[in-house]
Amino acid sequence: MERNKERNKITNTELSNEVPEKVGSKVFSYMIYFFCGLGGLLFGYDTGVISGALLFIKRDLGLDPTLEGFVVSSVMFGAILGSVATSPLSDKFGRKKLIIILGLIFTVSSIGTAWPPNVSVMIVFRILLGIAVGGASGLIPMYLAELAPAAKRGIITAYNGIMNATGMFLAYVVNYLLAPSGNWHVMLGIAVIPSGLLLLGMLFMPESPKWLTQNHKPNKARKVLLMTYDSVEEVDKEMFVMESLAKKNEKGKFSPLFTKWARPIVVTGILVAVFQQLTGANTIFYYAPSVLSDAGLGDSAAIAGTIGVGIVNLVMTIVGSYFIDRWGRKKLLLLGSTGMATALVILGLSELIPGIPPMVILVTMCFFMVSYSATWGMVAWVVLAEIFPLRVRGIAMGVCTFCLWTSCAIIALVFPIAANAFGPAIIFLFFAVLCVLSYFFVRTKLPETKGKTLEEIELDLRFEKNFNKQQMVK
Repeated sequence: MERNKERNKITNTELSNEVPEKVGSKVFSYMIYFFCGLGGLLFGYDTGVISGALLFIKRDLGLDPTLEGFVVSSVMFGAILGSVATSPLSDKFGRKKLIIILGLIFTVSSIGTAWPPNVSVMIVFRILLGIAVGGASGLIPMYLAELAPAAKRGIITAYNGIMNATGMFLAYVVNYLLAPSGNWHVMLGIAVIPSGLLLLGMLFMPESPKWLTQNHKPNKARKVLLMTYDSVEEVDKEMFVMESLAKKNEKGKFSPLFTKWARPIVVTGILVAVFQQLTGANTIFYYAPSVLSDAGLGDSAAIAGTIGVGIVNLVMTIVGSYFIDRWGRKKLLLLGSTGMATALVILGLSELIPGIPPMVILVTMCFFMVSYSATWGMVAWVVLAEIFPLRVRGIAMGVCTFCLWTSCAIIALVFPIAANAFGPAIIFLFFAVLCVLSYFFVRTKLPETKGKTLEEIELDLRFEKNFNKQQMVK
């Protein structure tokens, strides 16, 4: 017996000397985050660049109001399609493969929209671009969340939001610099550079360890975790829980979304996605120049003011990412709802009360962006990437991003009509009421996920630990 124990000890020592395990270098982790972040940058750039380019596209392609509406909204409708198609496919074929395909679509559609022979071709490529935007908006935060250690998952997933804000800011700057020449081809075509880097870089990135475990490849999953985690002990803990959950019988179909324990969190995710759009942020992004110009600031100053809004958006997204793992998701979202509601009330009253200086409106818009960018603009994507069970994570994320982009498209379509019928003041006050509703939703329904592994979150939700009243009101 003693001899056998000694033999086993020697054998185990030999094996451990043969294949010593150690965590990977931080440089490789940073490379993963950088290349994934390019998807977020493209999301922001392609969303923001059309606002400036459209002025010159209308002139060169002779767009009437109907065609102008198709050019702008085609990306949103493509995003709806992309959000529906991409996430279920990522459950079947893997996150990495789908991101590579999205990088290819980004590259092709960027060229097609920048140098189209006619407006019909441009709209087709804008829809294709929207498929990539909608797919990347949900898939990349999910991929980052599945690679990140629990203690750092908030800031790593929020990095996608930082790159999104960076892309939007770059779009405003490019529009401003190229406005004198009116070269909308270059405005749109610059997106080829980050899309090409995303496509090439992802070829060398690892697959999601969660997906690998789910598809019976635990050894490969372990190797990936060793690349991104800080210690072997953390990897051991993560692998144990992942393999335990992978033994469940769910097969990534829609039916598990409607089980008794999963249904509340799926509904919560949908409401998080929809409330992110119902805060009124897109009205600020898309219509800030018009509002500022109508207030008497002047066209040139209004465009410069838009760049200011973009700077605030970027800086506060970075600030929010710093606090997300310190303060938690709920606290940031509650602060954001309060700040946005306050700003929208001031904007609404400024439209009703004559004589308010334009700079007051600009400062209020910046305050709104401070409240949105550090909270809902970035935190919502982190929450959506965290809260869903492994087996249905891709499908659930697809459902939520579908609801998000549908809400976005409806608001973009209805806002100009409603503003013309009721006036901007009523619209701003209406969004303020929705921000108040979002506050009570977060306070009473949203579980806190700070500092927990994705598997711990799933186990808590299965046993309803995060849905008791005491947890909700913390």
